[in-house]
Amino acid sequence: MTKNFKLYAGIAVLFALVGAYIGMRQGGGAAPGPLTTTMRPTPDGVAHTPVTALLATSLNDLGGKPQALAQWKGKPLLVNFWATWCAPCVQEMPELSALAGSPAAGQVHIIGIGIDSPTNIAEFASKYKIAYPVYVGGMSGTDLSRQLGNTNGGLPYTVLIGADGQVKKTYLGRLKFEELKADLAKLDS
Repeated sequence: MTKNFKLYAGIAVLFALVGAYIGMRQGGGAAPGPLTTTMRPTPDGVAHTPVTALLATSLNDLGGKPQALAQWKGKPLLVNFWATWCAPCVQEMPELSALAGSPAAGQVHIIGIGIDSPTNIAEFASKYKIAYPVYVGGMSGTDLSRQLGNTNGGLPYTVLIGADGQVKKTYLGRLKFEELKADLAKLDS
């Protein structure tokens, strides 16, 4: 086995264990909504440092070309951290793609940051026809999600960022799209 394969397999096992632990803590009934956090604006509207760090990052796109995330500065943004081996991530992808092209998204731009190998992410994105920009985060994607409040390290993890650079809300777990659409509507107002 190659060193990278062992590394990714170890990461996959870690995330699976974290997901199982979170699932057990939430109980076994009907699927609850994601764990959400609403963030207060910082004094004087100064951007959260983690958002500044996110926007200072460059990640490769699906073609392997580095893309500066600074291109999203000043735009409302929904950042979805995901992996090809994460079942809830895969389940919410079609709805995120549909949302990306719908009026319900308003002015919000959706981007995905894959926590996986470049090959796996590119194959997955091609197979499922993801309708929004996807970047390869690898291990640095995990670090970015942690900086943005994902202390559990679970996936999927989604961050709603206003045009002002403020984190408005975070979602750990599969998105409930009615709740998300309501949050997006509040963002536009």
